[in-house]
Amino acid sequence: MRILIVDDDLSSGAAVAEFIEEQLGHQINLCHNGEEALALMQSEDYQMVISDMRMPGMSGLDLLRKIKDKESGKQIEVVIMTGFGDMETSIEALRGGAYDYLLKPVNIEELAILIERVAENIKLKTENRDLKENFEREMTSAKKDEAERIQYYESTIREITSVGKIGVFSDAMRGVVRMAEQFHEDRSVPVLIEGETGTGKEVMARLVHFGHDSDTMKPFISINCSAISPTLFESELFGYADGAFTGAKKEGKAGKLELAQGGTLFLDEIGEMPLDMQPKLLRVLQQKEMYRVGGSQPIELDVRIICATNRNLKEMVAEKSFRSDLYYRLNTGRLYIPALKERKEAILSFSQIFLDQYARKRGRKFKFISKLAQSILQEYDWPGNIRELKNTIERATLLYNDIELKPDHIRFLQAEDEEIASGDQPLIPGRIVLPDNELHIEQLELEIVRKALKKFDNNKSKTADYLGITRSALRSRMNKL
Repeated sequence: MRILIVDDDLSSGAAVAEFIEEQLGHQINLCHNGEEALALMQSEDYQMVISDMRMPGMSGLDLLRKIKDKESGKQIEVVIMTGFGDMETSIEALRGGAYDYLLKPVNIEELAILIERVAENIKLKTENRDLKENFEREMTSAKKDEAERIQYYESTIREITSVGKIGVFSDAMRGVVRMAEQFHEDRSVPVLIEGETGTGKEVMARLVHFGHDSDTMKPFISINCSAISPTLFESELFGYADGAFTGAKKEGKAGKLELAQGGTLFLDEIGEMPLDMQPKLLRVLQQKEMYRVGGSQPIELDVRIICATNRNLKEMVAEKSFRSDLYYRLNTGRLYIPALKERKEAILSFSQIFLDQYARKRGRKFKFISKLAQSILQEYDWPGNIRELKNTIERATLLYNDIELKPDHIRFLQAEDEEIASGDQPLIPGRIVLPDNELHIEQLELEIVRKALKKFDNNKSKTADYLGITRSALRSRMNKL
């Protein structure tokens, strides 16, 4: 500390100064009256003043008042040296802001203890002040960051009817959205949307259908081609006429194409459409008409066809598992949605949107994502794409409640992404060793699915064959990733 000693008794003041400087190691200045002390305080910063009470001219009490009247003086600790007969004045000094008083002649042990207390008090006050300033600085920065984040999101968010808000955070997706909006203007063009599971193909299909016209009442009818039995596919798509087959409704039934009149039919997983159904869909695209099953009257259609797939239709054409004429007709309007790992610049923006969404939904305090958590999110491959990212943030907000999303909240991602260590045995029926602690079979199943997808580079057909399950069963498990 830098200490100023004020004492008109030259020998007494010098003795105190020498002890503090040589024995306690503090920096000392010595002066002999209040006026001189105030002059020194104009040019030097002091943390402590030790002043005699009785001095010619300005008393120690007057000096104390002048020090405390200044803004800078409020942080200076003042100790008054006084005689036994001046106790009442000493109490007045304490009320005026003095830290403490010492009786003369000064006891050096008491002086040392007092100075140590003052030093500790100054240290605590400094730390508290620094903490407060840091907190205020961080809060100011956080508010600025949040304001910038809100402004950024408002400039990149699109509102889609029946879907809500979507974020467009990469150049690749901005191009996809622009094309989708162009396709929206021409209902005669069939659209094929390609991309991995979880990339948001149906969201993009709805953008093609609705555009930004939130008041549209045109129907959007969806069919998942992999979820319909091949024997029922035709009647589901085209409907059937009266008496078409045993058990048919007397008045017949409209199929999905008729229900979509004036709007859009969305055929999800078009790669799973039965081969014998594909020429019938091609005829609908070319002739703009259809017949109900068992019907003899053509039905004119005003339907936009949008298809989506996570399979490589071009390879399927080469393998003759998908008709080339249908493929090239559908490919008139093509949208390719890149995997999330191909647009890493969007990961943190999506993460923040989902964090805000689920924090509000569950009444959590989450506002920000820590730097380390950001690194984990960006380094992960996201085989389940945006759907997996969304489920990850939802899981974190379900299990935790904090201001900041931290690595511990998403540590399960790193555990799930670890490869089987060398020397570990694969899962072999009849030789599985169960852990001593609890085993969550659903988590184990999802980890097996995730590793199998990675093993076959996200090829759903090979993964399903490897696991001995149908593609539909695989899809239902992937929806939980």
